[in-house]
Amino acid sequence: MDISIFGIYRAAYPKRRICGLQKKSCGLFSEVHRFRLRDVKRSVSEKENYRVANLTDSMFSGIYNGSQKHAPDLDQVLSRAFSLGMEKIIVTAGCRGDIVGAKALCCTDPRLYYTVGCHPTRCQEFAADFDQYYQELKNRVFEAGSRVVAIGECGLDYDRVHFCPKDIQLPCFRKQLNLASETKLPLFLHCRNAFEDLISGIQKHIEQCGPIHGVVHTFDGTEEQAKAIIELGFHIGFNGCSLKTERNLEVVASVPSEKILLETDAPWCEIRPTHAGFQHVVTKFAKNKPNKWESGRMVAGRNEPANIVQVLEVVAGARGQLPDDLAYAAYENTLRVFPGLLAR
Repeated sequence: MDISIFGIYRAAYPKRRICGLQKKSCGLFSEVHRFRLRDVKRSVSEKENYRVANLTDSMFSGIYNGSQKHAPDLDQVLSRAFSLGMEKIIVTAGCRGDIVGAKALCCTDPRLYYTVGCHPTRCQEFAADFDQYYQELKNRVFEAGSRVVAIGECGLDYDRVHFCPKDIQLPCFRKQLNLASETKLPLFLHCRNAFEDLISGIQKHIEQCGPIHGVVHTFDGTEEQAKAIIELGFHIGFNGCSLKTERNLEVVASVPSEKILLETDAPWCEIRPTHAGFQHVVTKFAKNKPNKWESGRMVAGRNEPANIVQVLEVVAGARGQLPDDLAYAAYENTLRVFPGLLAR
């Protein structure tokens, strides 16, 4: 199952001595990449951001394309993230199995929280009985108490309708907007090639049921689309897939800092050398290929929460903003979007 994770880190971006941006303490921020500050001192710890990562992905069990390459190392991945300053993590689920797995994982550490929802590509399981599934999701939320902090991952995905057609995705999306209103929880939204329907659905819901809020993650749209999302009261989540082109970076620069969340979407969406944003990456980590796995090192091609520091560096660089300032803003934004993280 794929479970995404958001990390909120207080020690987000340790201040460097001066060195312009240095290896950002991105590990703090949100994802699982542990960033090593080489030339920098970790004197003052700042606040961090949130992150999205599929920590139950088989890669964290050492399995790649069905082949076992190394021993499970999720414990090390989490340890790296927490050692860099991550404070809390939100495990986001997208189907029944994910919810069960997220709940079990969160029971292992009080710093872990989770979401309840149905991903647009998994909506076939919703379609069997909309009302029954809705009630099941609602029960999952209330039985978990403060451990569930958002509804999602939900939304619309028109790039992969072979998994679930639009005529099923749309009513599932509307149902989960209702669930957010009923539970008073924020939304963790997914959108691929479905912007108009996503915005229209949210607007209609607000007109009928009142304000809702949340984050549209992995945003790679236009400035106009970002403005439309913000006008509805939502925040924008950026990760490596949001930073591929110069145009992407221009959009990042246009979003108000009070509306930005940082994420990694690990083990996917790493920032690659071919991406326009890579020019701003300062923090680099030692990595081995999966079949050359070594304790204490990252795995090449597999994103981790600690790499949030790289997302921070790129977003700050694109905006001409001090990483410490952005780290602080993203941390505060995370708590505004997910107030349940303050519950305990």
